Amino acid sequence: MATLSVPLSAELMKKIDQLLESGVGANKADVARKAIEFFAEEQAIREVLQAEQELAMGNGLSGDLDELAARL
Repeated sequence: MATLSVPLSAELMKKIDQLLESGVGANKADVARKAIEFFAEEQAIREVLQAEQELAMGNGLSGDLDELAARL
């Protein structure tokens, strides 16, 4: 596992401590890992919702996926 050293403000450290106290993670590193995973999941959800919104507005593509794959 890789290690990353990131300077954090006192406010962020306080939030990590609060999350740790509430049982979100086993230690500060675990809380940070879970926060990053949560952020990545939320970002993926936002991207799906944006794509759905674009489709609803008529900004989607249409065609045959097999035909497109054959061209590649």
